[in-house]
Amino acid sequence: MNEFPEKFLNYLNSIKSKRPRTVIQHILKHGYITSEELENEYGYDHPPRCARDVRELGIPLITYRVKSSTGKKIAAYKFGDPKDFNPMAKSSGRTVLSKALKKALIEKYGPKCFIYLETMNPSVLQVDHRVPYEIGGEHDEKDISSFMLLCPSANRAKSWTCEHCSNWVGKDVSFCMHCFWAYPENYDHVAGKQEKIVSIIFTGNEVEDYNKLIELAGPENAQKTIKDLIHKYVK
Repeated sequence: MNEFPEKFLNYLNSIKSKRPRTVIQHILKHGYITSEELENEYGYDHPPRCARDVRELGIPLITYRVKSSTGKKIAAYKFGDPKDFNPMAKSSGRTVLSKALKKALIEKYGPKCFIYLETMNPSVLQVDHRVPYEIGGEHDEKDISSFMLLCPSANRAKSWTCEHCSNWVGKDVSFCMHCFWAYPENYDHVAGKQEKIVSIIFTGNEVEDYNKLIELAGPENAQKTIKDLIHKYVK
């Protein structure tokens, strides 16, 4: 702790909100905190949101990669240069996206998740920047094309993928502009990988079709079965 200026330390210790305080105090004690620790030790299932809480308080936070307990690469967080500390960022940084923006998106696109393309109760949908705020910064809410509607699970999946993408460090906005997670309606890659994604959701009476698919192919081979059908019937 002695490596940090007194003013910086005083500010860190003044944070009382539970989620950012958890991150801050763990880093002060251990030097860093991993996404695995946030999930397993503290019960936070969305580590990028925890890191964002800290950054939104004007505290410099660096994301890097470490190995998890199972050997997988995961995110870890540590404090950046105290010279970049800006307590005023709390009032001048990222703003809360307005209800008016959500209403405008629903009026234009309908109450639909952009990733799963499923119509949902508007109350569960969340507004998100197409290009992550951490990469593209803030956008004018009058330009609703810069935003998207996501259900909670899609929002978590997008955040996790973006957090683990190489561009999280490179911060190339044009890279994100051609990514599935920003523009699922027109994309060239999925977090840098040459992939295409089709999300199939079974609802209502269609659940029986899903059960038949699983019975026919098994849960591990459902995707392969669908691809085999495409190869068979699409020439």
